[in-house]
Amino acid sequence: MTFIALFFYLFATLAIASAVMVIFSRNPVHSVLFLILTFVNAAGLFVIIGAEFLAMILIVVYVGAVAVLFLFVVMMLDIDIAKMREGILEYLPIGAAIGTILLAEMTFVFAAWVISPDAMKLAVSPIPTGQGITNTEAIGLLLYTKYIYFFQAAGMVLLVAMIGAIVLTLRHKPNVKRQNIAEQVGRTPATSIEIKDVKPGQGL
Repeated sequence: MTFIALFFYLFATLAIASAVMVIFSRNPVHSVLFLILTFVNAAGLFVIIGAEFLAMILIVVYVGAVAVLFLFVVMMLDIDIAKMREGILEYLPIGAAIGTILLAEMTFVFAAWVISPDAMKLAVSPIPTGQGITNTEAIGLLLYTKYIYFFQAAGMVLLVAMIGAIVLTLRHKPNVKRQNIAEQVGRTPATSIEIKDVKPGQGL
């Protein structure tokens, strides 16, 4: 067994074990920590195949921002685990049916999976040699030329998801003053000025 194969099996085993613990951990904080460990091991797999840029992006963006944000949100929400588990048996048949469908789909995918003879060569040298193209340049060329429409569509999906999350979580509290642009622009002297006739010796 070569040195690269040893690290591949190490990172792959830890990544799969961490992903399973994300699902089966009883504490949400522990689930987020296992998710961070999964990202770290996935970054190690990217380094092995020569995609060091993707590995660094995975660490900086997902571990440094997204996963830490998840951790802070979970800690601030103070989730009641016992209350979350109430009524789990009601949704168990639906969950089992969806899980069975997903398992059947994954079985069909792996059953029809054929490894290309050139796969090992491409994994060892994913970037064409002799052209002076770095890893980052190769990814940029693919994203902004061949897959530009898919890349922009993914960005639009994320934008819609972000707007939807803001709309669903926005709550208007009563007795809170808010700015009304239309009302401010449409003001007239009759609605904005009130003249008081103050008698001598008396206040308002």
